[in-house]
Amino acid sequence: MQKIFIVEDDESIVTSLKLALSDEFSVVSALNFRAVVQEITETHADLVLMDITLPYFNGFYWTTELRKISKIPIIFISSADDEMNQVMAMNMGADDFIAKPFNLVVLSAKIQALLRRSYDFSTRELAFSGYRLIDDQLIGESGKVDLTSTENRLLQTLFEYGAVVVPKEVLLSKLWENNDFIDENTLQVNMARLRKKLVRINFDKIHTVRGVGYVLG
Repeated sequence: MQKIFIVEDDESIVTSLKLALSDEFSVVSALNFRAVVQEITETHADLVLMDITLPYFNGFYWTTELRKISKIPIIFISSADDEMNQVMAMNMGADDFIAKPFNLVVLSAKIQALLRRSYDFSTRELAFSGYRLIDDQLIGESGKVDLTSTENRLLQTLFEYGAVVVPKEVLLSKLWENNDFIDENTLQVNMARLRKKLVRINFDKIHTVRGVGYVLG
């Protein structure tokens, strides 16, 4: 069974999550909130559910630390559901964000979709305008950028379409697989983060077609 690691200090929420998810996943939770990254690494977790407000260090800090050594999928679960917190979570490296109180069916579906796209997504070399997308890296003359699984899937879909506009609905279905659980704001935040990251190697070829989708050019 794939392992879910919960970083949450509210024991009632941890208990509810373990009861709801234990039929499908192996579920463990943080014991030492000073050593979250170490515990995640030692348990060989497949996905992290991360709260924002935690003892000692917040979820943004731990996500940043995790991203230094790992591309493990991260979903934020938080009552701090304003747009700024969602943007910050995505910018720190999260893959998705779900606000408390959350529907456990929706959460389970998001977990399953993220695990599938993180571990079952076949990769191959694609090219566009002198840049090569290989596995989880975009490589150009000025260097290379490591991509999270979400960023990789977004960029691979854009590369597959080339100079043809990719409708938002196509990108959403590629990422979240079920329209019932789609959040367009999450797509916009992920795309903004991807663009910002790719500027490091002078890749500024993702353009918004307002009201329609995105295109390379």
